[in-house]
Order: sequence, then C-alpha cells, then structure tokens
Amino acid sequence: MSDNILTRRKFMATAGTAVAGAMVMSPFAAAATEWAPAKKKKIAIVGTGSRALGMWSKDVAMSYPENVEYVGLCDVNPGRLESFKAAAGFTCPTFTDFEKMMKTAKPDVLIVTTVDATHHEYIIKGMEMGADIITEKPMTTDEQKCEAILQAEKRTGKKVTVTFNYRYSPHRAKLYELLRSGTIGDLTSVDFHWYLDTGHGSDYFRRWHRLKEKGGTLWVHKATHHFDLLNWWIESDPAEVYASGSLEFYGKNNSFRHTNCRPCPHKEKCNFYWDVTKNQMYTMLYVNNEKHDGYLRDGCVWKEDINIYDKMAATIKYANGVQVSYSLTTYSPYEGYRIAFNGTKGRIDVWIEESNPLLEKPYDEIMITHNFGTREFIQVPHGTSGHGGGDRLLKDKIFGGVTEDPLHQSASVRDGALSILVGIAARKSCETGLPVKIADLTSIKPETKRQFVTS
Repeated sequence: MSDNILTRRKFMATAGTAVAGAMVMSPFAAAATEWAPAKKKKIAIVGTGSRALGMWSKDVAMSYPENVEYVGLCDVNPGRLESFKAAAGFTCPTFTDFEKMMKTAKPDVLIVTTVDATHHEYIIKGMEMGADIITEKPMTTDEQKCEAILQAEKRTGKKVTVTFNYRYSPHRAKLYELLRSGTIGDLTSVDFHWYLDTGHGSDYFRRWHRLKEKGGTLWVHKATHHFDLLNWWIESDPAEVYASGSLEFYGKNNSFRHTNCRPCPHKEKCNFYWDVTKNQMYTMLYVNNEKHDGYLRDGCVWKEDINIYDKMAATIKYANGVQVSYSLTTYSPYEGYRIAFNGTKGRIDVWIEESNPLLEKPYDEIMITHNFGTREFIQVPHGTSGHGGGDRLLKDKIFGGVTEDPLHQSASVRDGALSILVGIAARKSCETGLPVKIADLTSIKPETKRQFVTS
C-alpha cells in the first residue's frame, strides 16, 4: 500500500453514535419515559405468520416484560392462529374477526403483519378503533391506499410507526454519520445495486409475493427497504422516478412446472426444489394449516400466474438534486449489495456479500477515497441481531423506552409513504414507459430537506 493510503483501521471503539445513542438506556431503566411507568402497553397482532412469530411476539414479550402485554391475536386462518399462539407461548385470546378483537381486547398498539395489500385495512380500522399502529414494511401497495392511511392518521390523531430495521444496523448508521460529516463534501449521486441469491430471491416467487395484486411487486415489497435507506441517507425527498423491469428468469421462463414442490414430478431435475417440511416453523404454521385456506408455502417458482418482475432498474431524482442509479436482481449467485456515494470531495464505497461463508468477517468495511488525496478503510463490527444488528435496536426504541434518536432512525407515516411511493412510481414507470413524479401520487409534496420524526 502506498504512503498516501491511510493505515487500515482495526475495529472501531464504537460503530458510531447511532449505536451509542440507541443504547444509552436499558429497556427497563427507560420504561418510565416513553411508556407509562405503572401500566403495560396492551398489544394485539393481526397476521400470525412467520414474520410476526420471529420478530414481533415471543422475543418482544420476553425482552420487555415490564412494558408489554399481549391481549389478542387475529388471523383469517384459524389453524395458523392457534399454531402461532402455541409457538409464542401466549395465553391471550385469538380471533378470526378483526373488529371483534379490537372491541374485546382494546389494544393500545396494533401490530400489522398481514399480506401487504391488506395492510391499509387494518392500519386505518385499527386507528379508528383507538390503537396506535406498528406496521411491517411496506406500509401498503398503491397510492390510493397510501393516501387513505395518511388521512386516517390526521383524522384520528393516532400514530403509525413503520418498522425500518435496516436504519438501525451499525454499518448503515455509520454511513449516515459519514454523509453528515462532510468527509466527501456535498453528496451528488448514489449507485445502489442489490443482489438476491437464488435461495432468497426464489422464495418471493414461491409465496403470495409472486402476485402484483398482493405484494405490489418487489418494487414495493422488497425495494421499500432500500428506498427508505436512500431517503434517510440523502436527507431529501424523492421527486421523480424512471424505471424498467421484466420477468425473465422465474414464472413462465421454464419448460416444466407444478403447483408446489412436495408433489412435483420434476423434483429430481429442478434446481429450485425445496422441501418445506424440513423447516419446523413453516411446517407448523403453513403446511399443517393448508386445509383452512389452501395457501402453499412451497409454491412452484415456475407458475404461470407470476406477474411481478425479477429484474429491475431505476433512476431516482431527489428534490435536492441528488441522482440515484438503483437495481435489484433476484437470481444472483450471491446475496448482498454494492453502494457508492459520490460527493464533491470524494467517494464512499461499500460491497457487502452476505451469503458466502468463505468471505465471512466479524465486520463490514467502508472505503473512503478523497479527491487528490488519501484512502481510508473503516471496519464496523457486526451487530448481534438480525438485519445487520438492526432488529434489537429497533425493538429497544419501540418497546424499551429508548428516547435518544440522534440519527433520526425512527420512521413515521411520512417515511413509510415516501419509501413505497418510490416503488409505486417505479412500477408505474415500468408499465407506461414514462417518468413518474412523486408529487402526482398523493398529497405529500417532496421537500428539499427531509422531515424527520421529532418524538
């Protein structure tokens, strides 16, 4: 390495003030600030699938017992509902009628983890029936539903929190800090390319996500994560999107197919054959309860009803002049992403490969190259929970009473809306061949300087 290249930093003492700020207080010590000191928050869940089980039920109840009490579970599949209750170890009542649950259980907080296209129904009705909302991303799937949620929050005075856990991972928080520090000057453009490997990527084409009418395409369901990161990092609102996409690998692009993997006569020659029964949780929640609704968790990735894109690219223009080149590929040989931030004084580069055990390191690396000068490498230690360490910090903020938010990681209804509006605009652009302005979709008008949650 030449003399003008800085010595590679070994592990940082901290991964940035994002981690420090989010962990200043323990969940128990902080309980009296954001949550009422002598009263637990009553929580209900609608949508008892694997996401709710793994993220929003048992772990939350065990980690924040002084702050939360689960008072109701709701799902359209009665078998899955009872399987979920048993797996979570809950004793609260279960319901297949949502309004009955809300009237009976009277939750303070409703967690929405249903099929994406139905989020708006439960978000709006939940607020109207007196609950604040915690919703999985994407908040909803089209601009009409988005506007209805925005108006319902104003009308009811309740609060919608969108759970963007990626914001909380130490590595992505460090990128936010670096961009604010001015180390590369004024940000001018971003190159962001996400790769889903054939294991993870194909799974979206097995499930209900394969249908545009249920998940809004991966422009909305998956890329919402990425668009929120961009909106947060750039600190401006997206203004216009031009995009293209196609279905060129999954779906009709194969010579054979079947309903689902288990009875498939082609399993010996199909690289995508998957035995769902080897997964205990999926078997318990889905396989054992197919008789109630016919939902097949191991659907064929070659089904001809698949109507979403598996290859996507977009150019996004922001109100502050920053331009983004984005792409998503769903059949890559490896999982991860590459991102570069270009500024007037230099460039930040990141390459994260998540699926290759030969490349596993206890840190994620950020490379900063200064114009006419030095290059430095920052190593950010991995977090200790899912999504790069973001899951635990997000839960601490929501359920543990952590009030510090120095990096604006809390996500409001406006954040949730702007993230999906990029995806909705991209989907519309794919369908029309024309650029789409964000301001034409809802009552939100893009602002040069991003608004953030203040409480």
